[in-house]
Amino acid sequence: MSYEPQISVKATYMRGGTSKGTFFNIADLPKEALENQEAKDKLLLRVVGSPDVYGKQIDGMGGATSSTSKTVLVGKSTVANHDVDYYFGQVSIDKPFMDWSGNCGNLSSAVGPFAIKCGLVDNVPQDGICCVRIWQANIKKTILCYVPIKNGVVQEIGDYEIDGVAFKAAEIKLEFVEPVDPSEELFPTGNLVDDLEVPGIGTFKATMITAGIPTIFLNAEDLGYKGTELQGDINSDKKALEKFETIRAYGAIKMGLIKEVKEAETRAHTPKIAFVSKPQNYAASSGKEITVSDIDLNVRALSMGQLHHAMMGTASVAIGVAACVPGTLVNIAAGGGEKDSVTFGHPSGTLKVGATLSQNNGKYSVDKASMSRSARVIMDGYVHVPADTMK
Repeated sequence: MSYEPQISVKATYMRGGTSKGTFFNIADLPKEALENQEAKDKLLLRVVGSPDVYGKQIDGMGGATSSTSKTVLVGKSTVANHDVDYYFGQVSIDKPFMDWSGNCGNLSSAVGPFAIKCGLVDNVPQDGICCVRIWQANIKKTILCYVPIKNGVVQEIGDYEIDGVAFKAAEIKLEFVEPVDPSEELFPTGNLVDDLEVPGIGTFKATMITAGIPTIFLNAEDLGYKGTELQGDINSDKKALEKFETIRAYGAIKMGLIKEVKEAETRAHTPKIAFVSKPQNYAASSGKEITVSDIDLNVRALSMGQLHHAMMGTASVAIGVAACVPGTLVNIAAGGGEKDSVTFGHPSGTLKVGATLSQNNGKYSVDKASMSRSARVIMDGYVHVPADTMK
């Protein structure tokens, strides 16, 4: 049997917030991937190193976690008043499956710098802040990414710190504009708190919200947790992970995202499931001591079946919005009442998020949600995959 040389595709490996992913300018993708979604999925799976029966992604760019098994496609926008279109692909580690149903809020911070680097943004200032208007094509929402510019290029290095990232970088502010369309339901069940019945497991108080990313919030104590758990406390417990996945599936049904439990297997990226508690002291994964004076509440969230090492950016939007609506489980855990921002504790430390909401005839709508992240190019060049990858 003869073997053809590998094919190469221009790519950039970037960190955005507490995530990493392989970024592509859409124009640089092979013709087959541009014309056929199945071919595109096969290409991106192979780039990242999936499916990997060993769960390590040794033969690809992935890092064998939900935070590092990601791909991003960016191109000139086809939508008026936007600079670029951004597609996010969450890559399953052990299965031949890509989830295009949601967004990555952390990597959203890297989309602006990547777009500027690729020459996809017009009128970039010589110095100052460049607002990159991003159309998130998966969920059809606008993200404003405020990128610092120095001497005509993206400023990547600075003094801004993120818990969950070991090194400082330049701050990038993000605004998620109308993360829930006013015509859509912020709370798809119509309730701030529901009784979520999960056969064989129990009934849980739950706040289900669609801001940022569809998210199911539960009370930590109802699950037998304190809300201060770290990754090892959850991810080493197979039965707990199975329980969370079952709850997530029934929550997805109640939110109207799927019709049958089995469909949750093909929608692993959404909805997210998280649990909240009142502020408590704990030691973060770095050893940093977090005290009740540092935070308004504790939140832990799972992504792709595992407790996240910090917090997903899109789930952070959901936290910020839910916290600002009096009566949700998130708001109650944060002390209740009117709010425009909260600082929450996660396994790696803390994060401040905010939201601006309006209320009309008793119905909430979200004008925008905001947070700060940072981003940095790690590698620029070409990724290589076997020639038969897209066949």
